Amino acid sequence: MDFKYLGEEHLTGFEKYKYNCKDTSPLSNYIMHPFWNKVILICPKWIAPNLLTFLGFLFTVATFLLLSYYDYEFYASAMQSVVAPIPQWVFILSAINIFIAYTLDGIDGKQARRTGTSGPIGELFDHGLDSFTASLIPIIMYHVFGRHESTSLTTWRLYLILWNVLINFHLTHWEKYNTGLLFLPWGYDFSMWCAVFVFLVGGIWGHEAWHFTLPGNISSGGMFELMLYISSAITNVPVVFYNVYASYRDKTGYMRSFSESFRPFVSIILFFVMTTLWVIKRPGILEDDPNALFILIGTIFSNICCRLIVAQMSSTRCELYNWLLYPTGICIFASVMTQYTQVDIALLYSLLLLALLAHIHYGTCVVREMCDHFHINCFKIRQHSD
Repeated sequence: MDFKYLGEEHLTGFEKYKYNCKDTSPLSNYIMHPFWNKVILICPKWIAPNLLTFLGFLFTVATFLLLSYYDYEFYASAMQSVVAPIPQWVFILSAINIFIAYTLDGIDGKQARRTGTSGPIGELFDHGLDSFTASLIPIIMYHVFGRHESTSLTTWRLYLILWNVLINFHLTHWEKYNTGLLFLPWGYDFSMWCAVFVFLVGGIWGHEAWHFTLPGNISSGGMFELMLYISSAITNVPVVFYNVYASYRDKTGYMRSFSESFRPFVSIILFFVMTTLWVIKRPGILEDDPNALFILIGTIFSNICCRLIVAQMSSTRCELYNWLLYPTGICIFASVMTQYTQVDIALLYSLLLLALLAHIHYGTCVVREMCDHFHINCFKIRQHSD
């Protein structure tokens, strides 16, 4: 655990870092923040903000594990499925868990300001865990609709949805890498409320409540898929690029060269191309164990994104290539060349284990390095007053 990922340049950059964000979401400003301002008053001051962040993340992970236990292959909620349906209480509990996670994520920053413990480690910890949560939410919601060719979504379409969510998350931090300002996307608050609503409906009336077809033969799952793409195309992607353009026009950003400004895209684009070629050449990977593949993608994406977050917060140069792309490429090449399903799954599981261990090691070491540098405890407030 003594491995050091942060150099002196990173730590010096973190010392100079000041939190700078802009939240224009009506849902966030007029509903959620007033609610969180009430909730934070009942939170004891001795609870560290990072502990709230981590607990919120654990609620999301627990929901993923619970749903995976009852429906690992996403068949339970499909129409006319021979698999036993997910108990309705599981959907209710999932809605509660997501709402608690959402609330804890909303009050951690308020707790930091309330206790005088605001600092770069809190933001890094928060956004680092968010980069993994971004992959868990669409996977979790898929359990409500189930995988089906006509009445829901295929695993291929969920694969594209997952990448849509991840790329939009990455864009937000690429935007800050160039502008120095974090523009909080509108889609986050709406997606969390949407997830809570979807699970509540499934919990009260059963997953059958989502088995309907809209005009144009659009399934309920297809409806949410369409809403997601429209939201990305209208409220996020053009806004991100406009904000970056405006920072160059007004000379308010870092004014990096064209190649330097787009440097963070290299690893993400390579990773997307590699995994897409894999599922096209070896579709059994996506059909036989989509859960493992999606978590693999989410884990490596989170590692790529965390390194971008470190770079933008410390005002250092972003990495060009993520080292996890090398074993990923080797496994994909071996999978395509061997053409055996058993080998495919073995390679998938091996790569997933490597990615999880490597990412946990990276996150743990970076947090420890920053705690040592700033002389703080990640999950404990040194002094407090009630």
